[in-house]
Amino acid sequence: MAVKILMVCLGNICRSPLAEGIMQSKLPSDKFIVDSAGTGGWHAGEGPDKRSVSTAKGRGLDISKQRARKLKKSDFDTFDYIYVMDRSNLSDVLQLAPAIQKHKVKMIMDELHPELGVEVPDPYYGGPQGFEDVYDMLDEACTVAATKILKNHK
Repeated sequence: MAVKILMVCLGNICRSPLAEGIMQSKLPSDKFIVDSAGTGGWHAGEGPDKRSVSTAKGRGLDISKQRARKLKKSDFDTFDYIYVMDRSNLSDVLQLAPAIQKHKVKMIMDELHPELGVEVPDPYYGGPQGFEDVYDMLDEACTVAATKILKNHK
């Protein structure tokens, strides 16, 4: 059975689509499924922000076929790991999570900087450099996370 990983941000059009694509690139697709969702549903059904698509494309990843969706309660049963981008997402996700599933939820940057509460900034209102910076942060965190996940699921 495949190990399932969910990346979560606010609208599921900037950070979590990048995180989904990056994490997918680091894990074998026959054993791992990576998806993303947003705590809000405003963009449900839409593709990722064109700046996220462009940034990913510049790094050799195609995330253009992803579609935004809202996090749902059943995701806590479906996914083994749930990574969030910031403290606000963490709070929202933990409020929705059943008590026995809360252990699955973690801030992605905690993989690099445990317990420091480092957030992945939302690049939506900024320029292209913000998306590049977010990609770099997520790439580094996903490398560490993927290594740990691979060790746990040999």
